Amino acid sequence: MPQASPRGTYLQISESLRQKIQDGKISQTLPSEAELMRTYGVGRSTVGRALKALKADGVIESVQGAGWFVAGTGDRRPLVDKVVDLLRAEGVEVGDAFPSEKELCERFGVSRTAVRSAIAQLEGRGLIAMGINRRRQVRALPDGQGDS
Repeated sequence: MPQASPRGTYLQISESLRQKIQDGKISQTLPSEAELMRTYGVGRSTVGRALKALKADGVIESVQGAGWFVAGTGDRRPLVDKVVDLLRAEGVEVGDAFPSEKELCERFGVSRTAVRSAIAQLEGRGLIAMGINRRRQVRALPDGQGDS
């Protein structure tokens, strides 16, 4: 990202993202903050300011643990609920291997921190636990909608 001035860099990034949203290149979920940092070659605070500027304009919104979304789009449920739905949809059985952190990050487009938080909640509910070979396993199946 060319830097005319350090103060204006976040505005350039916010305008670039705004244009990508208007052009349909970003239609629901924005890239992670880490990905934006790499793309634009800036630090976390600069990316944060750009995102806050877009949020203030009502262009995007954030969901804790899920990321940034174009306003009015995307699945706003907590990640843990999405993972429970994934277990149900894939018909997992007790004893089956649970997806790795990397697989969940890629599947849901979220940070490893968000995935670890969801895993901790699932472990707390007794749905998954560390199995053999340091690989998590499904220990119980989620009940109806009450477990999500």
